[in-house]
Amino acid sequence: MNKSVRLGEFLQIRRSLLQPADVGLPDFGERRRVPGLRRDELAQLAGVSLSYYTRLEQGVSLNASPEVLDALARALGLDEVEQAHLHDLAHAARRGSKRRRLAPEYADDATRQLLGAFGDAPAVVLGRRSDVLAWNRTGHALFAGHLDPHIPDQPDRRPNMARLVFLDAHTRDLFVDWPRKARAVVGKLRLAAGQYPDDPRLAALIGELAMKSAEFATMWSENRVRNWDIAGYRMHHPLVGRLHLNLQTLTIPQASGQRIVVATAEAGSGSQAALHLLARAGAPVDRRAGRHSSGTAGSGHPQTSAS
Repeated sequence: MNKSVRLGEFLQIRRSLLQPADVGLPDFGERRRVPGLRRDELAQLAGVSLSYYTRLEQGVSLNASPEVLDALARALGLDEVEQAHLHDLAHAARRGSKRRRLAPEYADDATRQLLGAFGDAPAVVLGRRSDVLAWNRTGHALFAGHLDPHIPDQPDRRPNMARLVFLDAHTRDLFVDWPRKARAVVGKLRLAAGQYPDDPRLAALIGELAMKSAEFATMWSENRVRNWDIAGYRMHHPLVGRLHLNLQTLTIPQASGQRIVVATAEAGSGSQAALHLLARAGAPVDRRAGRHSSGTAGSGHPQTSAS
């Protein structure tokens, strides 16, 4: 999709979600031909001319200043993540056809050492497209125990979290409140699309999901963005049953777009006990000692997986 069209689409959809009463404008009860604010109302709120705003929404004008974008964000009631996304879209539109070269993604040694430091806590390394670049033993067991643990080491076969959430039955059943998880995944992909508009594999992933999942297509059309943060989810794992876990995201400073997602449970809870059981169930057996090893699988090169 043309980068200027993405900016205009975002503005138009967010404008359609607002009613006059939402922004303090009088509503005289007139019937509106389209939902939401009119262009002239939003332009007035942002302090720009109607003709200028119309050109922005139509993708004709590409020179919106940071001040104008901030004014539009305030008028639309965007939060910090949405405001940053608006700036990303405008920056991409200004660049036009100039493409950034994006380096292939992999988990470097320092990232793998950090992954190993989480011990038995489930952890996965995700790339900018939510590809699984690596995981520790318990991370694999929690999120994708039905997949080959070594598959993240094969760039062309890496699991992708968005693809798993929408197209994989195991992952869909894992999240008790699947629609909530699905919307979070879509919001993060929207954010990535604004940050990495030149990534053809990201564009291909979005197209694939829209073709194969009507639910994804519907959620994508809402144009919502979500930041990587901390969120609690109820899960049902086929081996250890019900879990209530916090999935917390840590940014990896030295690797653009990479993050580690770590799952934790409340101390002393049944969910924490279930995680301990899952870690023990997935631990390699020390045949000489006749017991499970306490070491982390793949400590030299932890398994990677995606999404």
